[in-house]
Amino acid sequence: MKSTVPHLKKGDTVGLVALSSQVESEKLGIAIAFLEELGLNYIIGDTIQAKHDYLAGSDEERLADFNEMVRNPEVKAIFCVKGGYGSARIAEKIDYGLLEENPKIFWGFSDLTYLHCAINEYASLVTFHGPLLMSVDRIDDLSKKMFLQLFSPMELQYTEDISSLTTIAPGVARGEIIGGNLRRLVNTLGTKFEVRTEGRILLIEELGETIPTIDAMLQQLKQARKLEQLAGVVIGSFTQTEADEVALFALMKDYFADLGIPVVAGFKMGHDSTNIAIPLGVDAILDAQEKVLKILPGVH
Repeated sequence: MKSTVPHLKKGDTVGLVALSSQVESEKLGIAIAFLEELGLNYIIGDTIQAKHDYLAGSDEERLADFNEMVRNPEVKAIFCVKGGYGSARIAEKIDYGLLEENPKIFWGFSDLTYLHCAINEYASLVTFHGPLLMSVDRIDDLSKKMFLQLFSPMELQYTEDISSLTTIAPGVARGEIIGGNLRRLVNTLGTKFEVRTEGRILLIEELGETIPTIDAMLQQLKQARKLEQLAGVVIGSFTQTEADEVALFALMKDYFADLGIPVVAGFKMGHDSTNIAIPLGVDAILDAQEKVLKILPGVH
């Protein structure tokens, strides 16, 4: 299990950064209003205004912004405001030792999956897979409430009260929960940031990919032997896949049903109006019979 990070208090300062695609800075008000609602102060990173091709500033600028937020003792959490593409380009140069010495909340999803893998392994810290701040106007109230887990340690319990769940394969597993966006997980393969799955519960989610493309990505994980020693699988939101749930679940059965581990689909984690934030790198229990996922707190 990774080290949990210190919790937030009202009045704390958090840092806003863009480590991937360019930000439409006129939409920043949405993020700021939400932080004010939470009672937080904020520092706006240089990357929020920066532009370099399709990125939120050059690799050097994005790296410097991130490291500055890590170094600044005032900053208690780093929130990524936007996804897209680009975080992998700075993963190699991040000072993980510095982050381990200055543990703080790191929050984002989608493209940030690459950095979740990197920080979980190289700084041995819990990170948070949750909605990007530029899109908080597009998530529901329950998803907004999930930010409260940053203010005091709370065990999360996901049941069918939140969404209808489908058991793809039975069983009960306990293990460290890791993962995120399927494409970005596949992007880590063959790199020093390669996702480690042994004995772990893997979360996968995706946006706008067809069934053949999802199949190709799962096939790559399989051939990279990433499915062999999994403890369990949490299938999050697969939105805009141009396919119905039946086809998607059939594909998931094809890959996961015979592994002898619990696999449950239908979790609202990912690119959807309900996007339930969870800590990555903590112990979780997945019970496919009861259709419940319990996750330990990510903060202390």
